[in-house]
Amino acid sequence: MAAFFRKRPLRYPLVVLSIIGVVGALMLMFWHVWAGIVFAVVFAAAIFAAWQTEKRSFIETEKHLETLSFRMKRVGEEALLEMPIGIMLINDQFIIEWANPYMTRELEFDTLIGADLFSLSDELHTLVKQDDTKELTISLADKKYKVFYKQQEKLLYFFDITEQIEMESLYYADRTVLAVLYIDNYDELAQGMDDQTRSQLNSLVTSLINNWGAGQGIYVKRISSDKFLAVLNESILIELEKTKFSLLDDIREATSKMNLALTLSIGVGAGSASLLELGELAQSSLDLVLGRGGDQVAIKQPSGKVKFYGGKTNPVEKRTRVRARVISHALRDLIQDSDQVFVMGHKLPDMDAIGASVGVRKMAEMNQIDGYVVLDFDELDHSVTRLMDEIKSKPALFDRFISPEEALSKLTDKTLLVVVDTHKPSMVIDEKLLNKAEKVVVVDHHRRGEEFISNTLLVYMEPYASSTAELVTELLEYQPKHDKISMLEATAMLAGIIVDTKSFTLRTGARTFEAASYLRTHGADTVLVQRLLKEDIETYIERSKIVQTVEFFREGIAIGHGEEDSAYSQVLIAQTADILLTMKGVSASFVVAKKDNGEVGISARSLGDINVQLIMERLGGGGHLTNAASQIPDGNVQESIEQLKQAIVEIVEGGQTE
Repeated sequence: MAAFFRKRPLRYPLVVLSIIGVVGALMLMFWHVWAGIVFAVVFAAAIFAAWQTEKRSFIETEKHLETLSFRMKRVGEEALLEMPIGIMLINDQFIIEWANPYMTRELEFDTLIGADLFSLSDELHTLVKQDDTKELTISLADKKYKVFYKQQEKLLYFFDITEQIEMESLYYADRTVLAVLYIDNYDELAQGMDDQTRSQLNSLVTSLINNWGAGQGIYVKRISSDKFLAVLNESILIELEKTKFSLLDDIREATSKMNLALTLSIGVGAGSASLLELGELAQSSLDLVLGRGGDQVAIKQPSGKVKFYGGKTNPVEKRTRVRARVISHALRDLIQDSDQVFVMGHKLPDMDAIGASVGVRKMAEMNQIDGYVVLDFDELDHSVTRLMDEIKSKPALFDRFISPEEALSKLTDKTLLVVVDTHKPSMVIDEKLLNKAEKVVVVDHHRRGEEFISNTLLVYMEPYASSTAELVTELLEYQPKHDKISMLEATAMLAGIIVDTKSFTLRTGARTFEAASYLRTHGADTVLVQRLLKEDIETYIERSKIVQTVEFFREGIAIGHGEEDSAYSQVLIAQTADILLTMKGVSASFVVAKKDNGEVGISARSLGDINVQLIMERLGGGGHLTNAASQIPDGNVQESIEQLKQAIVEIVEGGQTE
């Protein structure tokens, strides 16, 4: 009975009503017999009718549920076998035990049962053997699938996302890209031209750029005498990258036939749907290119990722006395508004960094403000150590050299920090001092990299200069003449110029000789410079040993290295690279060796055919087109050589990504 009611629970209310009816009829018969009999008959008929109705309803409901259950089972089987989703079951040995027909048809197999899962795709190895990976996008039979893996059931689902990816590709390919094209030295060249020559130059450049735009499907509009705006999409940009922006070469070659050294710089903003952000990225890219010397292309994404193309020529010297005077006066005002001036170069400072630091400190003294050179006395090479020994004989000057710890203790909100010979925060002698300083100025002659000191009050970067000491010498000429430059100060700056120009043989312009002449006039001792730069016999022998290890990686590219268990000074590594470049058949030289601090140092030199700056930037360093370096922390020499070779291949074959 209980089972009956569990099966048909709606009969509980009828039983209760029947009991109530019987009790009511008995009570009514006790009062009036016939009335009770009539009530009982009517009540029984009503209960019977309700019972029959409920019975029919239950039977119909039961039939409906049975039909629905059957249909759901059929639909489930149909979905499992025919739905356009791939399903696979695998065993513990990653062998396919079952796959639905859809997956078999898509992969064009007669059967997948018994096949090795990894024979379909090696990428599935990552999905099924790593606990932290639950989904993966793979390629199978010219299609893209998103695969989900349920480890407990050993079940894989394959969703075809080929169309979705194609739509995404079309969307990204059609996104707008903005570019700003800048003729690097148009104003300087146009000033000395007659109207006819200037018109010919204008026509030539405009024609080349417009034809380039028309050929590539790019809208180009000239917005000033030396600037063009270009609007394109990302699919066109990809094609331009494949050609490595041949427009740069076309402009350079066409204008060289007119005996004009005219080059083009391009800043590109890409990767954003916002036109405002694209414009800012394009301008930022152009600023970056101009800071690196021009004749290049920079493509910048919102993420900060930057690609560089070009940079095949040395920057043309185009500094003017006007700019040097303006910068000098601006720096003078900043010095006079400060309570003291700290000058800091890069780690393991060379003669250029020390010479420039001495010059900037002298500027502070000329403006009657206390100036100090921040120096880590434990990290000095031999030539700088000799210079410091000379400075020790001048107590008034030597007292102005302080350690980073002492500088931090003296630092105030009004202190001016001048960073020389580097613009990278990671390269300065003490990052804590840089981060704590409220007022920062950068004076440098290296091409600008993506890493840059932020929140600067003044930046004077001239990649056209031979050295930072040369820039500082020019700035000194426009400072108040309260104090004369001493012989030792002038000698330190001249030594910086001589070291960076390799005795006036590399990156030397007319302004370099003018700066050297100014320093010589103020007592710079060339004999003392030679004495400071002398090397001992042991250094010469060590350098010769590195030269003996040289191998030619590609035609004209020489790579030498030091011994794995020996430490070498940065100066020796750089000098060896310089020596290799003088050898017959060498157009670019690289020297890899471990330094005293455990890092692997790489010095790179070039005659200009290969941009060693881009190669060194690929390894975290930087410099110039013909002179660059990098440091690889916690590496070994052989691994560093392999990384160097990979960087050379990448840069020679295409753009460099930062």
